Amino acid sequence: MYQAFDQKTRGAKTVLIVEDQIEMRAINAMYLHHHGYRVLATDNGAEGIRAAREEHPDLILMDISMPGMDGIRATETLKLDPETGAIPVVIITAHRYGSVGKRAIDAGCDGYLTKPCDPRRVLEEVRRRLGELEVSH
Repeated sequence: MYQAFDQKTRGAKTVLIVEDQIEMRAINAMYLHHHGYRVLATDNGAEGIRAAREEHPDLILMDISMPGMDGIRATETLKLDPETGAIPVVIITAHRYGSVGKRAIDAGCDGYLTKPCDPRRVLEEVRRRLGELEVSH
């Protein structure tokens, strides 16, 4: 089952967090919610897929190392599904980019952040991926 952080943010863009570490999930969820996003959260890849299919979030923050289905397999599954394939997926992981990053890109992820990751950096990436961040020249 997935958790929704405050249903009162109707009309707000929705971010789905798929993360098995409860502290990371809670910190990012509260920070994004505080900045006006509707946030859904789950702790594994299979539930993340289910939540994405049911809720059609605007963006997914996906951990790689989770019990059961990992984030790379979950991302591949989402990207191959016509209903969820266009949803941007940003990987947030403790793994350095290297070969893991290549696997994530091959799976279809749209961005990659390395833990520990300041919630402000997560917010910046969310805004950038959703086209809400102005690019300065």
